Amino acid sequence: MAKIEAKMADEMRAACIFHRGAVAAIGDDMGRLLGEVIEWVMKGGLQMAGAPFAVYYSSQEDMARGEMQFDVGIPFIGEAQGEGKIQIKTFPAHEVLSAIHKGPYNQIAPIYAALMEYAAQNDFEVTGAPMELYLTNPMEVAESDLLTEVRFPVAKRERR
Repeated sequence: MAKIEAKMADEMRAACIFHRGAVAAIGDDMGRLLGEVIEWVMKGGLQMAGAPFAVYYSSQEDMARGEMQFDVGIPFIGEAQGEGKIQIKTFPAHEVLSAIHKGPYNQIAPIYAALMEYAAQNDFEVTGAPMELYLTNPMEVAESDLLTEVRFPVAKRERR
C-alpha cells in the first residue's frame, strides 16, 4: 500500500481550465484540456513551475449522474492574466495528506479510500477538493509506471 504523509503544500499560482463533462470522457477531456493549458503557458512565455494537475469538485451525486466537475492546470512563474477559458488561480499554502499512486489512472480509487481512512483514524478533517498531480508523462512512460500524487487538503481536528 502507498505511504501516506501529512505535509504542507506550497502556495501555487496556476493557469487553469474549469470543465464539466461525462465521467466516461474524463481521460479524453483531460488530455485535450491539459494540452490547451500547456500551449497557453508556452505561448505566454511563462515558465512551468510544477507538475500538471487536476482538482476534482464533483460530489458523489454528480458522479452518480455520470458528471464530473474539475479544474486542470499548470503551475507557472511569471505575470499573466486569464483569457478565454484560461483562469489564473492561486492555491494557498495548506496542509495536505499525500500519497503516490503508481499505475494506470483508472486504478487510483484505492489511494482515495486509503487517504479517507487515514484522515478518519488520525483526527484529520478533509477541508476541500482533492488534487491529483501528474508526475510522469503518459506519452513517455508505460501505463504501469505512471506516477500520480493524490492530495487531500486537511486540518487537524481539535481533541475535546
